[in-house]
Amino acid sequence: MSWKTRILQPDTAVEKMKQKAALRALEEVRDGMKLGLGTGSTARYFVDGLGAQVAEGLAVVCVPTSEATRAQAEGLGIPLASLDALQRLDLTVDGADELDADLRLIKGGGGALLREKIVAAASDKMIVIADDTKLVATLGAFDLPVEVNAFSHGATAAAMDAALATTRNAGPMALRMGDGDSPFLTDGGHYIYDIALGTINDPEALAQALLNVPGVVEHGLFLGYATAAVLAGEDGLQEMGTL
Repeated sequence: MSWKTRILQPDTAVEKMKQKAALRALEEVRDGMKLGLGTGSTARYFVDGLGAQVAEGLAVVCVPTSEATRAQAEGLGIPLASLDALQRLDLTVDGADELDADLRLIKGGGGALLREKIVAAASDKMIVIADDTKLVATLGAFDLPVEVNAFSHGATAAAMDAALATTRNAGPMALRMGDGDSPFLTDGGHYIYDIALGTINDPEALAQALLNVPGVVEHGLFLGYATAAVLAGEDGLQEMGTL
């Protein structure tokens, strides 16, 4: 049985688009590669397809970007290792909540942005996979996630608000909630604030201003990490950058 008949079967048009992008990225995987495995609804198609190829003899070793991805990969028998052990990765494949023509991204809708950025930074290449609705002229329609230390997080949020003003950005922010009345907790035990900016003025300046705030662990602006993108639409695949 071919591995292509054993992967997840999407049941909506959008899911089929996501799977198409994931399978195109999978074509870039070679025997012996060290891979970063992304997190989210599109990345799971990549992990699933990779697991099927591993079952047929593909030799790779991978670093997951979340506990959810780790569980999926382990269930598929994909060999895993720590980034400490591997040091550098050949390729990371991950999704995005938004991207622009310069391959600048907003990520973190699923709450895994810190590990995703650590893995992306250790990778020689990063391919973004998404449906083509994620491509935007200007970043910011998707709320920007910012991961913060739980200690005095309200004071951190106030300082973040001041940092926004220094970069001509403004918008309400809200603490992301999990189950019940408890804040959402990342895999690292941190909180996330989502900032509704609408439009982001000067993403590079905003990225640095947020990192200058004590208590901010990381933000969802991924600038300079993606080297290529595969976007799936009703009319086929659109490739950006260098695969």
